Amino acid sequence: MKQKIANFMYGRYGNDQLNRALSVLILLLLIVSFFFGFSETGSTARSFLLVIVLALLIYTYFRMLSKNLSARRAENAKFLAKTARLRDWWQLRRDMWNQRKEYKFFKCPSCKAVMRVPKGKGKIRIICKKCGTAFEKNT
Repeated sequence: MKQKIANFMYGRYGNDQLNRALSVLILLLLIVSFFFGFSETGSTARSFLLVIVLALLIYTYFRMLSKNLSARRAENAKFLAKTARLRDWWQLRRDMWNQRKEYKFFKCPSCKAVMRVPKGKGKIRIICKKCGTAFEKNT
C-alpha cells in the first residue's frame, strides 16, 4: 500500500509550507464554525464558514496533487516572502524562550535590535552591534 501511494505521488508537488498554513487555517475555521449556534443567523454564518473550509480544502489538495511544480514553487515562494517577518518574529521568540535560563535579552534603545547577554554577570555595558549604541544593564 505504501508503495502504491509513493507511485501515485511520483511527479506530483506534495506538501509545503503554504499547504501546512492552509491546513492550520482550515482547522481553525472548523473550530470557529462549531461555536456558531443553530439559530438562523448562526446557521448562515456556519454554512458560509463551511463553504470557505471546503474551498480551501479543495485548493490544498489541488496544490498537493499538482504536477505543475514550477507554479506551486512560485506560490510557495510568494507565501514565504509575505510571511517572512512574522516567521522571523516567531523564531526569535522561540529562541528567547529556549535560551531563557542561560541568557538575558535586551533591546537596543535606539535601533530596537535584540541582543543576548549571559545571565549572572552583574551590571555590564552592552554595545549594539547594529548601531554602536552603548548602554548599561544588570544581568
